[in-house]
Amino acid sequence: MSSLSGSALVVGGNTLLSRVLGFARDLVIARTFGADATTDAFFVAFKIPNFLRRLFAEGAFAAALVPALEERRRHGGRAGLTRLVAELAGTLGLLLVLFTALGTLAAPLLILLFAPGFGADTDQLALAAELLRLTLPYVLLISLTALAGAVLNCHERFAVPAFTPVLLNLALIGAALLLAPHLERPVLALAWGVLLGGSAQLALQLPALARLGLLPRPRLALDSPVVRRILRRLGPALLGVSMVQLSLLLDTLLASFLTPGSISWLYYAERLMEFPLGLLAAALGVVILPRLTRGNGAANARRFSATLDWGLRWTLLLGLPAAVGLALLAEGLIATLFQSGAFSPEDVTLAAQALSAYALGLLAFIAIKVLAPGCYARHDTRTPVRIALIALGVNLALDLALMGPLGHAGLALATTLAALLNALLLLRALRRDGSYRPRPGWSALGAAVLGASLAMAGMLHWAFGTLDWGALAPWDRAWHLGGAILAGATLYAALVLLAGVRPRHLAAPERRR
Repeated sequence: MSSLSGSALVVGGNTLLSRVLGFARDLVIARTFGADATTDAFFVAFKIPNFLRRLFAEGAFAAALVPALEERRRHGGRAGLTRLVAELAGTLGLLLVLFTALGTLAAPLLILLFAPGFGADTDQLALAAELLRLTLPYVLLISLTALAGAVLNCHERFAVPAFTPVLLNLALIGAALLLAPHLERPVLALAWGVLLGGSAQLALQLPALARLGLLPRPRLALDSPVVRRILRRLGPALLGVSMVQLSLLLDTLLASFLTPGSISWLYYAERLMEFPLGLLAAALGVVILPRLTRGNGAANARRFSATLDWGLRWTLLLGLPAAVGLALLAEGLIATLFQSGAFSPEDVTLAAQALSAYALGLLAFIAIKVLAPGCYARHDTRTPVRIALIALGVNLALDLALMGPLGHAGLALATTLAALLNALLLLRALRRDGSYRPRPGWSALGAAVLGASLAMAGMLHWAFGTLDWGALAPWDRAWHLGGAILAGATLYAALVLLAGVRPRHLAAPERRR
């Protein structure tokens, strides 16, 4: 059995590669297409399948499936697990084929549902609908990919599912650079890239499943009690774990009523925020879920709590300085990566405003990915769903209150505030029922992390706060940004170590004495 720390490194390393290529992908798209009504149309068309990709890739799908798969493996053996995988593949496949077919026919209506502001521009609506018809089959492909990934994660084979997102980034980069110049409407190349990337992602999972002997022929099992129970749990699990992504989807919907380019500014800010979010939340959420599922009995209550505690300590240690860095270096990051002839200095400023607002909630975004699986591992679907609905309601109210005076940045700030509420309510619920009991040492760790983060913030503001990033040459921006990140990380690490924080204080539960 692999250690939590080692598994987290495997997931985090592959996620890092995916995020780096994701930056390359967004750089290529920004410099090729800019930020206008055309890119707004693509980002809306991709938002629906991409929303599901984020749910599946970052643990929500696993939150519903891994406990059920683990239970079947314990009680039904390899034969029982193989049968369940076949039934899930066949049943989910049929349902998603029907969804894809209906969605393709109703593409304009779906676009109006997720971006009602497009109704005022018939050309933009038609383009977005055409793009959606190409990207929608990705829902089927990524859903089956996620099922395969859940089976692999259940066996603690984390590397292949964590590497899978790399293929989508490579497909989109290739489509933008190689296919777009040959099309009358170049943005269509991005939609074809999504379809190609989804096919490659599913194909990558199949050999890994075959090596485990878990690649059966799909079987339709609509009458199976186990499949029905899993499908009933799937909706609540996706909602409870994925409040952040639902809030981002809400941002896109409301941004369609704002200035053209607002959806694109939010998209690029969201992508930069997802770099630390993906690295930390995906790594922590994915690797602790199988351990939480196995440790939810009375005899293992202490291990269950210790696993949650381990995830939350790393959330604080790495999440708070990452949030500070994103907020203070937002303009530098956006300018260095995206500013070009197509992506103007004004676009940089407006996207940076959204990134600064999102950054304030990074700690909460990560904590949700740790806390919500703690509920689902105990088969508690009601609590995270109820909390997610409360947070979404607050998010909508704040969106409507803030988008008037603050525009797209107000939408980002509303998402941050709702995520903070969601995380606090989840923490209170787990503390109240006794599932989570913090281990000693939180006060010292919190003081060390907060002090080091404030010192890092002061240094970054003093050294780089007045820098006009947009006026710098591209290589000068890159050198200054690299220096700021290196200086900030070095200062933070040094101060945390001087405060007495040591690796043994953050050891995974199985290595604690």
